[in-house]
Amino acid sequence: QVQLVESGGGLVQAGGSLRLSCAASGRTFSMGWFRQAPGKEREFVAAITWSGGSTSYEDSVKGRFTISRDRTKNTVYLQMNSLKPEDTAVYYCAASRSLYISNQYDYWGQGTQVSVSS
Repeated sequence: QVQLVESGGGLVQAGGSLRLSCAASGRTFSMGWFRQAPGKEREFVAAITWSGGSTSYEDSVKGRFTISRDRTKNTVYLQMNSLKPEDTAVYYCAASRSLYISNQYDYWGQGTQVSVSS
C-alpha cells in the first residue's frame, strides 16, 4: 500500500512561486500532479517517470511549472513559478504502478490548497 502526503500549498500573489512536495511511503513508480478548481473537474498538471528521465505537462503550465523527484527521499516536487489566479485549485499527488507516464493512477494524496491572488 502506498500513502502520499502533499505539503507546500498556500496563498501567494500573482507572479509568485510555490513548491509543492509529495512524500510517499511504499514503493512508487511514475508519479503525477493533478488539480481541481471549485466547480471544475480534476485535471492533469504534470507527470514524471520512475527514473525521472521523462516528464509531461499540461499545456497551460509548460514553462512555468517543473516536476522533479528525489528517489532517495521517495519525494516528488512541483515547482510552480509565475503563478496566475487561474492556477488556484486543490493540488493532488498521485502514484501509478507503471514505470512510465500513465493515464492511470492507483494512489492519491489528500490534496493541498493553492490560492493565487490577483
